[in-house]
Amino acid sequence: MNPFLFRLFRDNEIRVHELNYLFWECTTRCNLRCRHCGSDCSVQSREKDMPLKDFLRALDTIPAQHRPKDFTVALTGGEPLLRPDIETVGREIRARSMGWGMVSNGWFYDEAMHAKLMGAGMGALTISLDGLDESHDWMRGRTGSYARALRAIGLAASDPRLNADVVTCVNRRNLSELPRIRAVLEGLGVKQWRLFTIIPIGRAAHDPEMHLSDKEFRGLMDSIKTCREEGGRMKVTFSCEGFLGPYEEKVRDVRYFCHAGVNIASVLIDGRICACPNIDRNLFSQGNIYADNFYDVWEHRFQPFRDRSWARKGRCADCLEWKNCLGNGMHNWHGPSCELLQCHFGKL
Repeated sequence: MNPFLFRLFRDNEIRVHELNYLFWECTTRCNLRCRHCGSDCSVQSREKDMPLKDFLRALDTIPAQHRPKDFTVALTGGEPLLRPDIETVGREIRARSMGWGMVSNGWFYDEAMHAKLMGAGMGALTISLDGLDESHDWMRGRTGSYARALRAIGLAASDPRLNADVVTCVNRRNLSELPRIRAVLEGLGVKQWRLFTIIPIGRAAHDPEMHLSDKEFRGLMDSIKTCREEGGRMKVTFSCEGFLGPYEEKVRDVRYFCHAGVNIASVLIDGRICACPNIDRNLFSQGNIYADNFYDVWEHRFQPFRDRSWARKGRCADCLEWKNCLGNGMHNWHGPSCELLQCHFGKL
């Protein structure tokens, strides 16, 4: 799309700010200990799982007439399958004529779980695969994680009712494995593979093996571009994490646009209302479901997400691509002084 026309589209989306995707951080418990976790989740989480009734009370504040047909609730964590009521969660969301999906590490996802969740109306599933056997287990901190993830991916990919995809966190250890990972996923019948890189937060903040050099990052973009040009049964895309300048629309279907706070919101484990869960919740949370009406917060707050003029500082102050980038993804702004942690365009 012409950049000028895309900016008009983006500005209209911001003006209308129709909510169509809601993350629920339904647990911060996790059975793995991933090197790149931005939430520092663990089996013995400090936070208790949010009661389903509390989340549903917030969900029910969204008027039916303001809800698009493709409205989706995405269960995230932690590992959502650690919730014993996960089937009930799905059924309650579907009872409200809303779609739902889940992001999972796949450890608990077997044939019985697949049948149970499909019966509860699950429409989308994202499974993480972060390398071949040793690399994935190293990344996930538990032997056997790779085999479990492949089992889950195979089950999801084989069910035509399910919109399933696989995400891979690209790092220095698995970068050379990407062609072989692609072959494995194609062999399993995966239709879409999304790749992303890490920003320096959580456990990955000071881990040099998690972060690609500028040269490696450009190489990744070239690799994705080549995969897309070759075509094939599986679509390969780079995530929506940042503005990519000359690679826009060459490594993903549409131009960069951070939808956080524009079309995407989240209910976090403690009730805070924010956008994507990886955004600095201390800086950008807009309210709390235990004190505020969720939909009222969505309609009348979220100003830092919809007017990004505050971000035109530091390296963004004089950037000629500001009008196309608006300061990169909101999850790149962290810390007490609210600084940009990573500029994807700068890396290129």
